[in-house]
Amino acid sequence: MTGPAHSPAPDVPHLADLAGRGIPFALIARDGVTVEVLTGDVVDVDLLGDIPLADASGRPREVLALVPFRQVRERGFACHDDGAPLRCLVVERHVAMARDEALAQLPTETVPLEDAGFDISDEDYAEIVRRVIADEIGRGEGANFVIRRDFTAGVPTDAATAALTWFRALLEHERGAYWTFAIVTPGHVAVGASPEAHVSARDGVVTMNPISGTFRHPEGGATAETLSRFLESTKETEELFMVVDEELKMMSAVCADGGRITGPHLKEMSRLTHTEYVLRGRSRMDPRDILRETMFAPTVTGSPMQNACSVITRHERTPRGYYSGVAALFTPRPAAASGAAPTDEPTHDLDAPILIRTAYLVDGRLRVPVGATLVRHSDPYGEVGETHGKAAGVLGAIGAVPRDAAAEVAAAQIDEDAPAPTPRRLADDPAIATLLASRNARLADFWLNPQGGDADGPFSGRAALVVDAEDRFTTMLAHQLRHLGLDVEIAAWDDVTDDRIDGAELLVSGPGPGDPRDASSPRMRRMRDVVARRRSSGRPLLAVCLSHQILADSLGIELAPLAAPHQGVQKTVDVFGAPASIGFYNTFTARVARATDRLGEAEVAADPTTGDVYALRGPGYASVQGHLESILSRDGMITLQRLVEHALTPVDA
Repeated sequence: MTGPAHSPAPDVPHLADLAGRGIPFALIARDGVTVEVLTGDVVDVDLLGDIPLADASGRPREVLALVPFRQVRERGFACHDDGAPLRCLVVERHVAMARDEALAQLPTETVPLEDAGFDISDEDYAEIVRRVIADEIGRGEGANFVIRRDFTAGVPTDAATAALTWFRALLEHERGAYWTFAIVTPGHVAVGASPEAHVSARDGVVTMNPISGTFRHPEGGATAETLSRFLESTKETEELFMVVDEELKMMSAVCADGGRITGPHLKEMSRLTHTEYVLRGRSRMDPRDILRETMFAPTVTGSPMQNACSVITRHERTPRGYYSGVAALFTPRPAAASGAAPTDEPTHDLDAPILIRTAYLVDGRLRVPVGATLVRHSDPYGEVGETHGKAAGVLGAIGAVPRDAAAEVAAAQIDEDAPAPTPRRLADDPAIATLLASRNARLADFWLNPQGGDADGPFSGRAALVVDAEDRFTTMLAHQLRHLGLDVEIAAWDDVTDDRIDGAELLVSGPGPGDPRDASSPRMRRMRDVVARRRSSGRPLLAVCLSHQILADSLGIELAPLAAPHQGVQKTVDVFGAPASIGFYNTFTARVARATDRLGEAEVAADPTTGDVYALRGPGYASVQGHLESILSRDGMITLQRLVEHALTPVDA
């Protein structure tokens, strides 16, 4: 989504005057050609639904909102609540000027920094990484988590002048950013070059852009050879797949057609290269509701999202402020502004980059937060290096660390505006393109192709209730069940009533984080009640992941932790005589003696060597350890159909 909301005006203010006049303003560069200048009044609100998208007469107006991380409270998630305001710049003027003209007006002097350094030492951060791997991922709390540290310094320069100076530096020295921006409001400055669009909504099309996997360029810049080694890394590949799964959960919640993925692509920046996918689907939701349902990106929090917030609260020492929140620009749609749009259509488009690679200035103190995505096979010092690499793009531009002059020369040679001849970007190298394309061979066609509900599916006319145990994989699972023809509702574990459990035609007891053996957990106790109540009724039951383990335990099958967590692991396993490629996100497993294929009434599909149970089926029920809804489950849909069909088959058939 590019270009200003209004046509360029001849009376564009001189940028230096903005600082001198002390008025709130924002500068945004997002098309590589222009700099948008927004001015207006500041309003702080409590909730996303309070963002003032209309004036007193009901006329739509443009708003730029800074959404802090603490806003996850709206979804009932944990956080260190620092009181950071949901700050809205209600735009009165929105004009554009040429990028070169903006550069000519912006200050060039380096802003001095005092007492600069990370708030957490490298060794201490490495120890945090070790604890998260052992205590959180190792105990089934989730697949990946992002833990931050902050680069801090004193800034003796006027805040608005510093903002203009840093904006110029990022505009000049950083490349590949989705938004380069400076937002100056009373008492607060944010200046950044965010590589990642969290969510956008335009003309009814919602787009998300999960970016993960971080290649730190060697001195002198990246080459096809060094990048190839990165692209061949199992850790980096699985890290991207996990965040795509997590954002598909969000897309399935806001888009009727679930969301289709395209990619992977490269995001090439000055010091880093990332891998990314693009997710698209259609939605008629209010953009504020879309923003609420997608708070916040798993690339800066972790998965599953709700538990990731709890893990962040346990391991980060201070509140996040705006880090990992979003800058959300709500622009009135032309039809809405003219009154020609249907009343049930959204009145605004949305463009919301993630607030990362951003410098904050409050009360004379600079803060540049950076985080690393921690997975089961993270190297603690490798993650330390990742935080340095992510900080370097911003810090190098603003002069806090030395710039890589050789890399800047190489980058300038591949700028689209550079004089010919110009070498190709690394993404255009045939070997790189082949490596990227090969990743999709592992993925489910269902999510790579257009898909929606199927009224003529094999279970048309049937209904299902999905019980969510705090993992929104249930939104993807519900979408696939609808594709099979079922009418599906989702209910939270702590909200679903016994009457609904008893009355559902098919009950799908869903996945969730944690140790299924933990009798002290209210969630585990309730999920055990759900599975036991449904199984005792003899009515159709499908149990997934955590609920599969609970079902297995009720059948007398041992539960045990895996030697190494299967978080984001793809395995081909035998499911009752048919090989199936499935994605797994489990730390615990049900386990039987080797080669056991039946226990009483239950048929068992288990690993012939380890005895790990992949699926169960018996009278009126079926279960699966893997996530058939995951992008890693190439055989997910066909396996899901088989298990649902078994569960729905009358016991006396």
